[in-house]
Amino acid sequence: MTTPLRGRTAVITGGATGIGLGITRRLLADGARVLVAALHPEELKRAYGELGDHRTGVDLAGHVADLSRPGAGEDLLRAAVDAFGGVDILVNNAGGGVIRPTLEHTEQTLRATIENNLWTVLRCTLAVLPHMAARGYGRIVSIGAESVRNGLVDHAVYNAAKGGVHALTTGLAREFATAGITVNVVAPSYVRTPELDAGLRAGTLPDRLLHVIDRAVELIPLHRPGSVEDVAAAVAYLAREDAGFVTGQVLSVNGGSSMG
Repeated sequence: MTTPLRGRTAVITGGATGIGLGITRRLLADGARVLVAALHPEELKRAYGELGDHRTGVDLAGHVADLSRPGAGEDLLRAAVDAFGGVDILVNNAGGGVIRPTLEHTEQTLRATIENNLWTVLRCTLAVLPHMAARGYGRIVSIGAESVRNGLVDHAVYNAAKGGVHALTTGLAREFATAGITVNVVAPSYVRTPELDAGLRAGTLPDRLLHVIDRAVELIPLHRPGSVEDVAAAVAYLAREDAGFVTGQVLSVNGGSSMG
């Protein structure tokens, strides 16, 4: 088995559930040491159980953090340095927005969607950039959204936040190119996470969300949703040392739903 990330340390926000857990599993398999940031200690406990082949405190560590709080990025960096001595790879996966028709948003849901998807990326990225620049090496990969390009129904506010992540990425990629740091986005389309599958099986998802899901699948020429593993594979590539000539890019993992 190849281990292209051996000797590297990755920090994965939202890395204990869903797409984030898939990314954690893939980067561990590729040889990285991983610090998982999660909002709740219960999420970390469940993740440790699912990642039982890996040694907590040796190649896997956890950090409970509310990334919407000022200073959370610096706390995350300190946790990674304490656990593994530094950070080579940052995966900005934490997010989650309120998906609803634009005119049904409230001030609270607007702020939550922007905070959870854009400000979390800003806080964590700005915290690790000086550290990476001083070491002359870094890989920053943020999870964006294909809906920014395809205009998926009810996603306008969410797209405003994720579009900000896409734009931040291209600006930082140019600014830090000579510091040995690449900055990229992986933009998934509709992905069937275990959590979403559970909701579909239980019949607990609202009709409006089911309509959005149906529309998302209709847009995909491959006629299937994406998998967690599809997204994790793209992140793993951009996290590698030999992806060093790829920066400022939005890599769509979309089954062909947007082309060009």
